Amino acid sequence: MKRLSDNHLPSVQSNAHTQGLLLAVATYVMWGFFPLYFILLEPAGALEVIVHRTVWALVTCLIVLTLVGRLQSFRVIFHDRWALAHLGLAGLLIVTNWTIYVYAVMTERTTDAALGYFINPLFTVLLALIVLKERLILAEKIALALGGVAVLVLVIGVGSIPWISLALPVSFGLYSLVKKRVAQAIQPLAGMAVETLAVSPILIGYYIYLLVTKQTSFHILAHAQAPQSVSLHAVLLIGAGVLTMIPLTMLAASARHLPLGLLGMLQYMSPILQLIVGVWIFGEYMEPARWIASVIVWLALVVLSFGMWGQAKAQRRFEKHLKRAKRRHYDRRSDVRCDEKTESTPCDG
Repeated sequence: MKRLSDNHLPSVQSNAHTQGLLLAVATYVMWGFFPLYFILLEPAGALEVIVHRTVWALVTCLIVLTLVGRLQSFRVIFHDRWALAHLGLAGLLIVTNWTIYVYAVMTERTTDAALGYFINPLFTVLLALIVLKERLILAEKIALALGGVAVLVLVIGVGSIPWISLALPVSFGLYSLVKKRVAQAIQPLAGMAVETLAVSPILIGYYIYLLVTKQTSFHILAHAQAPQSVSLHAVLLIGAGVLTMIPLTMLAASARHLPLGLLGMLQYMSPILQLIVGVWIFGEYMEPARWIASVIVWLALVVLSFGMWGQAKAQRRFEKHLKRAKRRHYDRRSDVRCDEKTESTPCDG
């Protein structure tokens, strides 16, 4: 088999990095413009949308797992009670997150959702401090303090607790924490299949209630002026599940070629685009207090990003110094062994 020459390796790595970057950007752009898709699902309510999103995401996962020959990775999870319990809890958390997000979009609070996803990295730091007992660097402490100030500004300026902006990072942060405990033991797509399967009976039960009481969006459309829109509505609801899996698959592929720090920076594209959609496309009103709080949160994220960048840089310097120290130690030991040899068996160097 012909080996790649050393001259070709940088080119291959560069192409892989470029492909990973394009996939990551495309993923976060898709998530940023998701509100435009969810609006098309009216007159379905938020929870009805989540029923379809979850069930069709499950179907999509199982189809893909079958096509790529990895259905066994889905089956083996049911023999691991510990993983099954964690994935069941993760399913409840992610569905809660999805429901709040879709509700925010459909009730003209997309800007609240955007702010929530800006707050998400700060809540992750808070979880690391409280749950994982990690020591925080100075930048993380400053970022957390600024995040607290932003929430206080919102409460005082708006006159109410910004529950959407807080519930989104809390639900997603806890979801990430639960998934972190089983991430190394399961295949990602199989894990998502189990998560959606765990909550599907509850959601299907709710949908049966809607059917019995004739409160589904299909019942509403059936009595509307244009009943032919029912078929398009069905396609769009199924598409919500399919579109849930596409960006997750793209992100998993991009993560193999990009450093975690770069992915962390790119993730801010989604809430930025959501904010643009909310303010300039949906025409949502942002009170001065929300703008001030948003600016404070952005400042906190800048501080956090610089702190993490500095920490990563220091870690790389330490690892480089450690490698040099090990090399010097090895060279000294080689010299000592060489000196101990007799003149009849000289060292080859």
